[in-house]
Amino acid sequence: MVKAVKGVFVAGTDTGVGKTLVATLLLRAFGTRGWRTAAMKPVAAGAHRRSGAWINSDVERLRAAASVRSPRTVVNPYCFAPPVAPHIAAAEAGVSISLPHIREAYRKLALSADIVVVEGAGGLLVPLGARSDAADIVRALALPVVLVVGLRLGCINHALLTVAALQARGLRLAGWIGNCVVPRMARRAENIEALRQRIAAPLLGIVPHGVGGDPQTLARGLDLGPLIRFVSERKLN
Repeated sequence: MVKAVKGVFVAGTDTGVGKTLVATLLLRAFGTRGWRTAAMKPVAAGAHRRSGAWINSDVERLRAAASVRSPRTVVNPYCFAPPVAPHIAAAEAGVSISLPHIREAYRKLALSADIVVVEGAGGLLVPLGARSDAADIVRALALPVVLVVGLRLGCINHALLTVAALQARGLRLAGWIGNCVVPRMARRAENIEALRQRIAAPLLGIVPHGVGGDPQTLARGLDLGPLIRFVSERKLN
């Protein structure tokens, strides 16, 4: 059992690369180790109204995978109806996305969890407002990043640009996970090897295309040893 609350931030090389899938697998994997897990998606865009609340499908998947049950408004402080970039959705709703508000929601989740898995929205540099982007959430929460790379044509460039952005902002990359977002990718193994050679952080696993198996089995397929050592050796917010 961990002795202090830890957290990781799941970022993606783009939208639609499988951040939610990977975040739920991480929650399951940490849970199998007896850790109390909490999930968070600070900003979500694309929701429908149900019983007076905005419901986002990714947020519901994260809540179902976590062992700590938390109010939806804490797990997801900002939820917008249209599936568009967060800064556009927020502006249309007349809302300003506040980093202190996100930090406070994270603090509440951390009170009852051993680890909090936080999923970003879109890519790392998607804007939240006129002067902020998703990378600022990583900085505000002082979390290491697990990068989800959507394995498809162009993934090498997308991944290396995201890693460069992380490094330029002084953010910590704990590892990366490849997600096979297309059924067939030419030279997939060669692309993965190119990424392994160019990304200093460890490869934590490859998620096969069309995942439909048992999440617990899939979670066990991840090599989380390096990630667990990373978060356990650091006292995080």
